[in-house]
Amino acid sequence: MQADRARALLRDMFRAAIDAAQPGRTLARHLPPPPKGRTIVIGAGKASAAMASAFEAAWPGPLEGLVVTRYGYAADCSRIDIVEAAHPVPDEAGFHAAHRMLELVSNLTEDDLVICLISGGGSSLLPLPLPGISLEDKQAINHALLRSGATITEMNCVRRHLSAIKGGRLAAACHPARVCNLLLSDVPGDDPIDIASGPTVPDPTTCADAIAIIRRYGIDVPPHALTVLASGAAETVKPGDPRLPEIRSTLIATPRMALEAASRVARDAGLPVHMLGDAIEGEARDVGKVMGGIALEVARHGQPFTAPCVLLSGGETTVTVRGKGRGGRNVEYLLSLALTLRGEAGIHAIAGDTDGVDGQEEIAGAITGPDTLARAWQLGIRPHDALSDNDGHGFFEALGDAVVTGPTLTNVNDFRAILIAR
Repeated sequence: MQADRARALLRDMFRAAIDAAQPGRTLARHLPPPPKGRTIVIGAGKASAAMASAFEAAWPGPLEGLVVTRYGYAADCSRIDIVEAAHPVPDEAGFHAAHRMLELVSNLTEDDLVICLISGGGSSLLPLPLPGISLEDKQAINHALLRSGATITEMNCVRRHLSAIKGGRLAAACHPARVCNLLLSDVPGDDPIDIASGPTVPDPTTCADAIAIIRRYGIDVPPHALTVLASGAAETVKPGDPRLPEIRSTLIATPRMALEAASRVARDAGLPVHMLGDAIEGEARDVGKVMGGIALEVARHGQPFTAPCVLLSGGETTVTVRGKGRGGRNVEYLLSLALTLRGEAGIHAIAGDTDGVDGQEEIAGAITGPDTLARAWQLGIRPHDALSDNDGHGFFEALGDAVVTGPTLTNVNDFRAILIAR
């Protein structure tokens, strides 16, 4: 297969994954029955505005609400107020929106229905710290978490226990109304407690778990925040809490659904597809080495699969930023993969975040092929140095191989595809 055709096919697969997770395609089939009383719509996340727009279009009765999304990710709504705020480091707009959201769901009755539209990114978009912790503290802690190498599950555990709205607290504020969660998953395993740090589901983890994670990764946390955690005042809403009896949670889109859509594109092009998992975690550079080793085994020895074929995977890797680069787990994975493949003929790959943002950059990811390292050397770029400096974004931008989608209005985690042509 020619290089141009291979790259085009990989991009088509990535677009198919994104399209399959659009709320407008999936949300309407999961609506609950209308209530006797009011319908209140709340939500947070990179896809929440698109989810709100889809809900408005499908809902048969009156409604009102408030949803927070990332700057640039707004969608048209006439009855639901859309607020834009910062991600991944929170800001004042998200802080004030979180206050408004709690006020909106206060004083509800048993006849009322609360629709919670939750997607990835909601942790940063609903930054309401506990008493004794400032917004500046939350910003600093979130920045430290992003650079620590902690998994998304571990990061969200810490976030929940420093928040006045996450870890089931928002659902508790809705009591005694009925709560229906419509969730768009961006986390390995699709556990609702890890989607936006679980504002509307009970939390089985504890403050002791959060403290252990902070110590495990040496995360720089202000002393007074540790004091709050140690005091027990930060404990979240647990399973069995009487304020959370009427909660229904439905996944409207998942990473698996996106991978399956991409798989259909590859099969239509005549290529067998092998799914390696939709919940892969670990350091991005380590995952790149492993995936590279598998691809070489396929290309050279026809094991465990026969070429030509496509290897698909998803999940959420991590980057422990030790260099001066900008991080980005998908570009770090790809750079490590390219170094492992060492220009092996016939192997191309793409990796990108389905929300269009890899790390803190407005870049979804990148694409690589057999000529990647050679072109870098011709430009005087040392790939090993770029990886050591966590500068995958700088590396692929210099080659013109960055994948830029703009706001996708969805978020079902990372997408990775390796095309082995021979």
